[in-house]
Amino acid sequence: MATKKTKKEEPKVVFHNDEADITVEKRLKALYKLQKIESEIDKIRIIRGELPLEVQDLEDTIEGLTIRLSKLDEQKKEVENTISGYNNDIAEHKDQITKYTAQQNKVKNNREFESLAKEIEFQELEIQLCEKRIREANRNISNIESNIEKYSHEVAEKKKDLEVKRAELDDIIKDTSEREEELLKIAEQEEKNVEERYLSAFKRIRGNAKNGLAVVTVDRESCGGCFNKVAHQRQMEIKMHKHIIVCEYCGRILVDDAIAQEVENEEAKEIQ
Repeated sequence: MATKKTKKEEPKVVFHNDEADITVEKRLKALYKLQKIESEIDKIRIIRGELPLEVQDLEDTIEGLTIRLSKLDEQKKEVENTISGYNNDIAEHKDQITKYTAQQNKVKNNREFESLAKEIEFQELEIQLCEKRIREANRNISNIESNIEKYSHEVAEKKKDLEVKRAELDDIIKDTSEREEELLKIAEQEEKNVEERYLSAFKRIRGNAKNGLAVVTVDRESCGGCFNKVAHQRQMEIKMHKHIIVCEYCGRILVDDAIAQEVENEEAKEIQ
């Protein structure tokens, strides 16, 4: 039994020209012009968009290394205090040896002499143990100092990189902030030429689009945003400027080359 083919539904037009005093063509031109302005603002922000992240990464890295250096300094001080403690212990053990040696000269029998000799031997062993621990602690300090030198050098290098990146960022901000402010004012003024419901739709589509494009031209019979094929009948409707039509795949507002060219011509006249 043959399967009945279902007719493919045409994409719905989401906007209609219900304000008689404003033509669809004017709306499309206003939306396309607004898109161009917003895209230029986006480009400016992209140009300097990576540098602030790089600067932030360098600042975070330097902060992390500085904290690590601070902890290493604390560790070094703790080990130095430990060494100082061992040295004090050695001095005490030596005092004990001096005391026991003096007592040996006064003993009256071999038993007392041997007992003192064992005390002296014990104090000497304690001194050897302290000296061993001091050597280990000094090796620990050497390792800590090696890491301090390593991280200090790294911090110095990162600070140099940060200085360069900050200078680059300052130059870019200086070069672009004035233009951005100018464009923001123009965009704000252009928004007044777009009815609220169309402006809301424009902003919503821009917010959902990764590249910020809400209004695109039909390029080589495809949507200039998602690059999916636009049906021939739909292309004809777009050229007639009777309705505001969106791409059935990505939801972007579609305009033809005539609208784009008119906006370009108007901008060229404004520059002159």
